Amino acid sequence: MSDAQNIIGGETLGRLAEDNGMAIAIVDDDAHQVVVSNNNSICRHLNPGNTFSPACAKFCGKALEKALEAGGMIGFECHAGLDCRAIPSGDSEKRFVAIVGRTFLKAENYRKATERAITGDWSEFPPAEFFENTLLSGSSDALTKTAEQVELLINETRSQQPILANSVKQDDESQPTTEPEYQENEVIVASEVPVLQSEISEPYIKKAENRNAEAQAWRSFFGSILKTDYAQAIASILEFIAHQYGLTALVWLEKSGDNFENSTTFGEMKNRKVRIGILPDDQRLVEAYQNEMPLELGERSEESTRVMNLFPIGVGGDISAAVAILDSIDSDVTKRQIARICHSIAPQLEILRLRSEVSGRDAISNAIRLFGESLKGIDMDDFWETLTRNAAEVMRAERASLLIKDEKSGRLDLKALIGARNEPVEGEEIGGRVARIVFAKNEAVVVSDVAQTSLPPAPAERKYKTPSFLSCPINIGSRTIGVVSFTDRVGGEAFDKTSLDFFQALAPQIAVAIDRATLKEKAGEFEQLSVTDVLTGLLNRRYMEERLSEEIKRSNRHGFPMSFMMLDVDHFKSYNDEYGHPAGDVALKIVASVIRETLRSADVAARFGGEEFSILLPQTTAEEASAIAERLRSNIEHADFPHRLVTTSIGVASCSAELCASADLVSAADKALYEAKRQGRNRVRTFEEMNASL
Repeated sequence: MSDAQNIIGGETLGRLAEDNGMAIAIVDDDAHQVVVSNNNSICRHLNPGNTFSPACAKFCGKALEKALEAGGMIGFECHAGLDCRAIPSGDSEKRFVAIVGRTFLKAENYRKATERAITGDWSEFPPAEFFENTLLSGSSDALTKTAEQVELLINETRSQQPILANSVKQDDESQPTTEPEYQENEVIVASEVPVLQSEISEPYIKKAENRNAEAQAWRSFFGSILKTDYAQAIASILEFIAHQYGLTALVWLEKSGDNFENSTTFGEMKNRKVRIGILPDDQRLVEAYQNEMPLELGERSEESTRVMNLFPIGVGGDISAAVAILDSIDSDVTKRQIARICHSIAPQLEILRLRSEVSGRDAISNAIRLFGESLKGIDMDDFWETLTRNAAEVMRAERASLLIKDEKSGRLDLKALIGARNEPVEGEEIGGRVARIVFAKNEAVVVSDVAQTSLPPAPAERKYKTPSFLSCPINIGSRTIGVVSFTDRVGGEAFDKTSLDFFQALAPQIAVAIDRATLKEKAGEFEQLSVTDVLTGLLNRRYMEERLSEEIKRSNRHGFPMSFMMLDVDHFKSYNDEYGHPAGDVALKIVASVIRETLRSADVAARFGGEEFSILLPQTTAEEASAIAERLRSNIEHADFPHRLVTTSIGVASCSAELCASADLVSAADKALYEAKRQGRNRVRTFEEMNASL
């Protein structure tokens, strides 16, 4: 056992880490982790052994050195967005550092981590395991306080003094116990246990027993939260608060955009809606959060008083939800207790919410990939039916229809009908009840029960199994080209907002596939050649410029991410000079083939001119685009060319508030391409990286 392990016992260290909801690691002067308690699962995956990965070595690996230079405790935020405190200790012969925290203090850093895990450099790790024990703390003060406790523990242990860490006390027989020590008007602390001692009106020991019982109930509940999913955790919180304080009317309000929406209800409010005229960023709500008290809303008159107590929930002042209680709460003590429950549970809820988001986006990502693969093999002879069937399978719908606008007549023509019990009656207007309205308004419709709407009932002969449906417009740029509808969800479940989000993730691929099919169908061989590069078979610059303009308008209107890249074959002139222009044409064909095989079905590639190619990446973030560009560069470098190795330089630019005009986006990608060539070619550069380095 090392000196560091002797100095701090694993059991004491573990109890301190668990009680405060943070990681504690002891790192020796060889940059080896010798003790780690409650480690963040992200850190565990990034550093599978006792030594640090190159990225982590710059932070935790250098913590001892930097703390010694500073002469005491230091704080830092690592490359993963985790906040830490580092406390140096030991003697001249053997030094070590205690690293405390490895916790997210900002929800935004956690969100960035989820992006990296889904589409970035951490995508190799299984999301469920990668975020299994993610630590998220509410404040920098809590982290510093824990670090000070660790520092005190180190000093007391080294001097062989009795240890009193966190809320651990010793009884008369000097046996440690995990029950907190209480003082008057003090909050019970056990992972920030929010139980406030009321005024003393009975013997202290009796009140301590009561508070211990409350604390135990809270610990038991608090410990179970992270073992459930986000929706179940919300329901459990409402039930816990109602049970503990004898309440009967509670509503969970979830932030959605700029407003609050009903999410879960309890007791008398079951299945009822509550509308409040306050926004999540209202200063009154933020002040209530900071003061650990509810915001009172309602109407008062001489005859009666109707008051709703609104308890905000958030991390770092960013309000993400609220508990609305319609029962009368007369005691300020009770109000503060509930407020502290809401305050302390927020980090765990944020972990569950983002964990659910990661899981959902991982499922969507896999579905999009599989759907894209299915589109590659579609034969034009049965294109419409196969496209609709594949979409229905991904959406878990037994029935689906696809209607496309005929440019000449302006009518919506039925292209495919999947799972129908009977063939349409001759002369029957398909889509007359819903699809044509969706097309005209260009707005998706999600209905859980058609009987609750003003829509006319469906003809009995259609024999729908369920009353729920989803109908969505299909858009290319600013043009609405058709409508796809889904009914009879597998298992009898109703379509919901998640279903719509799922479809909207598929929509770009469906739109591009339809656009290409429609282009071939209406233009014929001759017109198709006018937008196709003869040599490579890719689209040409004319088509790319028109399509880029449409996609930028779409990105601006809906807030979707979008990226664009320019690719240039390195030293192509010398290739032509040495092997001849026919050989150069063959090389360009091979490059085009690799581009087609590497890109996703929703991406649009064109020959921009000469040895230069352009690629449009709809609904693609800067991080995703950079990863795709690197994969493309590598695939071309390893492709089999007849004469010599061929490499490419790639410049990437992504749509942003400052950069979202077609000319600017092309120019930005071109500047990044020039920078890639200037730095030695056969590399990827992004416009964002160039700006950051200025």
